[in-house]
Amino acid sequence: MAKSDALRAVSRSFKHSNFEDIQALITGTLFVALGVALFKQAGMLTGGTVGIAFLIHYASGLPFGALFFAINLPFYWLAYRRMGLPFMLKTVVAVGLMSVLSELLPRWLQISSLNIWFAAIAGGLLIGAGMLILFRHRASLGGLNVLVLYLQEKKGWRAGYVQAALDGLILLASLAFVPPDRVALSLLGMAAINAALVVNHRPGRYTAVS
Repeated sequence: MAKSDALRAVSRSFKHSNFEDIQALITGTLFVALGVALFKQAGMLTGGTVGIAFLIHYASGLPFGALFFAINLPFYWLAYRRMGLPFMLKTVVAVGLMSVLSELLPRWLQISSLNIWFAAIAGGLLIGAGMLILFRHRASLGGLNVLVLYLQEKKGWRAGYVQAALDGLILLASLAFVPPDRVALSLLGMAAINAALVVNHRPGRYTAVS
């Protein structure tokens, strides 16, 4: 049996149920929101549309959740055209949940003391784990995640490496609004995120799951 035939056979055997997808969307976005909360309290940022929302939030004071939701709006058409309707719908739900959770978590979770090194590493790992859960269930947090997943599936480019390159550009732009020491710390947090993606999310590993 050819490898592609084997993958299709596994896909039929391991198709996720609606309940499993819902649970994954909630869990994945919660992990990411917790990581973002740690980054925000430490004055850090990250890449992707989350990083862009952070930049505008730090520069203008506008609510992070609303910015994140608005920034992702133009990317849904790409998600639909390139990844299909189920992926787009799951991504819309994940982005909406993330936008709401990022505003509610500071009310539900009060951290009086936070080590910035812990925030960088733990926050990065939480975000990376949350993204992996979403990817595993054919969803994302929109924006650049959609582009990264599309390039991985169509071109075979490793998601972690592509994400790292795009995130580096966002970090450079952040120097205009964020102190250099926090940008350097953000680099550590982003390294934790992308390490999780590089190690655990490879072309073909989750191809069989829809």
